[in-house]
Amino acid sequence: MPDMDVALKDAMQIDGAIGVALVDRSSGMALGIAGGGREFDLQVASAANTEVVRAKLRTMEMLSLHEKIEDILITLDTQYHLIRPLTGRSGQGLFLYLALNKDRANLALARHQLKRIEGGLDV
Repeated sequence: MPDMDVALKDAMQIDGAIGVALVDRSSGMALGIAGGGREFDLQVASAANTEVVRAKLRTMEMLSLHEKIEDILITLDTQYHLIRPLTGRSGQGLFLYLALNKDRANLALARHQLKRIEGGLDV
């Protein structure tokens, strides 16, 4: 099973990847990042997208939906943002956050690849 650094590096190999982070949902802190830069601050994005995950979980609870989030997609003019909660016991409360260039990414393939990376991640 790949560790966090290998998983983040693998995620950056996804076509169109701008940046990726492994995020702690309780604190909003990125435990690891790859990519990003001055134009795309992954620390800020990680904290802000923690609120997206929390809001969705609250909504599911209010609706008595006893399901798990597979992923959350946010589509912008030029980017896709994918949020994928970790499902393994060791990853409880963590999620992968991946930003993609919309013109260069294949969304279906990116979702599949992120699922594969998440499934093999050992944290």
